[in-house]
Amino acid sequence: MKTKKQKVIKKKIVRFSYEPEADVLAWEINGMPINYAKEIGNIIVHFTKNNVPVLVEILEASKFLAQAKSVKNKEKISIPRYAVMA
Repeated sequence: MKTKKQKVIKKKIVRFSYEPEADVLAWEINGMPINYAKEIGNIIVHFTKNNVPVLVEILEASKFLAQAKSVKNKEKISIPRYAVMA
């Protein structure tokens, strides 16, 4: 039995799907209702009315992933986990 002090942690369900005929890769971040979308090049991000990202779609996904793989193979990118301030 749960007490009032216990916190209930909701698991976020992240789903990926690919539509080969349209060559679209979709990344569903959460199941919240979509209010609007913004398109940036071949990427469409869908948001709630409170500006929370809900769904990311990558158009021409095979081309996008090939370019990402090419960049990864050309150079190793490292980002520090934290910065030490003096």
